[in-house]
Amino acid sequence: MTSVETSYHPVLVTGVTGVPGFNFYAWAKSIYPGSIVAIRPTETWRMKGDGIYAIDPEDSSSMQRLFEKYKFKSVLNATGSCALKACELNPDLAMKTNVASAEVVSSLCSKFKARLVHISSDLVFSGKCGNGKYLETSEVDPVTNYGKTMVAGEQMVQKNCPSAAILRISLPMGPSFNGHAGAIDWIESRFKKSKPATLYYDEVRSPTYVEDMNKVFEIFLKGDQNGIFHFGGPRYLSLFQIGQIVNKMGGYDPTLLHGCPRMAAGPIPPRAGNVTMISEKLEKVLGFSPFRSWPYSDEFVPQDHEWHFHRQTPHDFSPSFLKNHLYRHSAIVPEPSDYLVQSRHRSVSMLSPNI
Repeated sequence: MTSVETSYHPVLVTGVTGVPGFNFYAWAKSIYPGSIVAIRPTETWRMKGDGIYAIDPEDSSSMQRLFEKYKFKSVLNATGSCALKACELNPDLAMKTNVASAEVVSSLCSKFKARLVHISSDLVFSGKCGNGKYLETSEVDPVTNYGKTMVAGEQMVQKNCPSAAILRISLPMGPSFNGHAGAIDWIESRFKKSKPATLYYDEVRSPTYVEDMNKVFEIFLKGDQNGIFHFGGPRYLSLFQIGQIVNKMGGYDPTLLHGCPRMAAGPIPPRAGNVTMISEKLEKVLGFSPFRSWPYSDEFVPQDHEWHFHRQTPHDFSPSFLKNHLYRHSAIVPEPSDYLVQSRHRSVSMLSPNI
């Protein structure tokens, strides 16, 4: 381990119970034991482990003490509540989790001169234009309290810590801590229990493998890029198509997947439309494309609404097959040689993090 590799350590990861924070923490801690610290909400008592603290990030006093103890050189701020209905019904919770926490973390990063990489969301957009493909310069127009508070969180970070990088992500595709928080895990949790899942034909996202996200997070944590960057995968899929992929590749009953237009979903929470993002600015700054399409193979991209009913293939569709293809592309294909990450990182498994 060279001094260059660890020049941005120790690292603080907030929001470790969410999919991006959980996967980055597990990956980074396996590589750099002893220099990765994480915080979890005080109410999430099931998550325990060395270097994990029960602190709510909006608790400025506790956060100040943590910064004083570790003298963090960089922070991945992955805190945020993406529970759309909860944020809609409890605006105070949304403000506390998505805005107050951003204010505290960004202020402390500025005070302690720590590098800040802040995670935001594609749901700062409404998707009303229908075509998606948003740029960083596109006007934000969120339709949910979640999206509105994510915009406010971005503004707080830019005000308090202008040197910070803000990464707007879409759906992070990988395992979740509790087994049902991530997009894949939630859908699969329904099918495992033989319960239906209703997903929208016209909410379109830019899903991204967490493996690709981890590496970009590391590059940004030890970099000096600032401002807003879109960080979404190159394959655009509707929520219904994502449900088809999970259903078929997991070998689940195809009749459990239901689809509808988002306008039929009811008023709470309101749903965004096509919020796909163009990530060329990120690729230009990195000097290469960090993305694999999700799912990696074109073979597993739905062609129509009945695609998941057709199982006449040589593949043994099963939960294990799903995990190898939808959680991790490195399980099925070598990683691109132009990643700016040491090759020894590639053997780290994201399926059983040691926490």
